[in-house]
Amino acid sequence: MLLERGIVVSYETIRRWGRKFGAAYTKRLRRKKPSGKAVWHLDEVVISIGGRKHWLWRAVDQDGYVLDEIVQTRRDTKAAKRLLIRLMKKQGLSPKRIVTDKLRSYGAARRDVMPAVEHRSHKGLNNRAENSHVPLRKRERMMRGFRSVGCLQRFISVFSAVRNLFVPPHQKRSALATNIHRIRAMAQWKVVTGTAA
Repeated sequence: MLLERGIVVSYETIRRWGRKFGAAYTKRLRRKKPSGKAVWHLDEVVISIGGRKHWLWRAVDQDGYVLDEIVQTRRDTKAAKRLLIRLMKKQGLSPKRIVTDKLRSYGAARRDVMPAVEHRSHKGLNNRAENSHVPLRKRERMMRGFRSVGCLQRFISVFSAVRNLFVPPHQKRSALATNIHRIRAMAQWKVVTGTAA
């Protein structure tokens, strides 16, 4: 359909569209309402940009929705604190529990930022956050990496918001419920993008 109009859709075209329209679409997408009973799964993954290591810190809730992501050059307590503070500002409240891997920076950051919140640190408990990195890694390979930190930060903010819309929560659901979720998501996407008939 786009090729008939003379538009060649390459990864560079998608990158440009994301840069031009992504922020506006992300603002219009309905966000999940925060809950005081939420469980946040926190994790970090290394991403190489221009031969230098950067860390993508990510927070996911108990349903698998990405709450926030931030790209940083460090993997220490200061970086973990920055993620937690940003999350609390964005969500408006603190969670019931935080689940992380064995990185000690999370414990130190939690003690400083939200000491009353329960913290569980175990490699096996944090699979929800670990699995949330998989779609990003697939996109990274397809796009042959990212050019800059700003490019990555813009991309993940748009990519996660759109993915949160279309992917149903991680609960045991019937095929019918999943289908209804996707139909509603597509209807909302058409309203957000202005393509509704």
